[in-house]
Amino acid sequence: MVNDDLNGPLLLVGCGNMGRAMLRGWLDAGLIRADAVHVVEPADSLRKEAGALGVRTHASADTLGPGFKAEIAVLAVKPQVMAAVLPVYRPHVGEGVTVSIAAGIPMAAIAAGLGAAAIVRAMPNTPAAIGKGSIVFCPNERTSQAQIASVTRLLSANGAVHRVESEAAIDAATAISGSGPAYVFHFIECLAEAGAKLGLSPELALALARETIDGAGALAMTADVLPSDLRRQVTSPGGTTQAALHILMKDNALQEMMREAVFAAHQRAIELQTP
Repeated sequence: MVNDDLNGPLLLVGCGNMGRAMLRGWLDAGLIRADAVHVVEPADSLRKEAGALGVRTHASADTLGPGFKAEIAVLAVKPQVMAAVLPVYRPHVGEGVTVSIAAGIPMAAIAAGLGAAAIVRAMPNTPAAIGKGSIVFCPNERTSQAQIASVTRLLSANGAVHRVESEAAIDAATAISGSGPAYVFHFIECLAEAGAKLGLSPELALALARETIDGAGALAMTADVLPSDLRRQVTSPGGTTQAALHILMKDNALQEMMREAVFAAHQRAIELQTP
């Protein structure tokens, strides 16, 4: 069933990995009719993938038509091309709300480029592709409560949604949840590689690493205690886990490395704000 207030038209600019993940979430959740969604994607292969979902596709904004006005426009393009993209879509945003998922681009810059009033910055992450994303968003003061509600419903199709009141929080979240999946994927790589060094087959080592991260994450989400409590519960004095944690926690080595990595991601998000 499709929500009456999300009948569109909805404009999605860019249908790469994140744009496509969001689009699938909206359609799978029945939030909007496929024929009410217009996707602009210059890459032929990506445009064909989007078209297979039943949405209307365009190689460029030229075929949207001069009278096209989006109720909701989602900008799923790289930060580096945003300045060139904004003027192109200025005629098509009208009185609707524009959602940008580009890291580091402030709402003031988006509003200036589009000439639009209602702007929302959002930061999803790649687990949004399976409805397990962690999505942070911030509306500007010109965004109405009805528009915020519609955007919240759209984002909720891809995972948990958290509203923040400052763009600084978006930049901080970019370093945690936006880039965070890559940190976890690399940890899986490292854990699997260590298992293979111990003599396990690469396939078994990878399976064990994946399953361990999946199970531990699910336990951390459902347990009524803190992750530190869960860690202590599994750490027997003099046992194997304690031996491993002695290495990881010695001189706060892992904590310091993680802090340094997160701070680097945060700094890059800030740097992207400067053309």
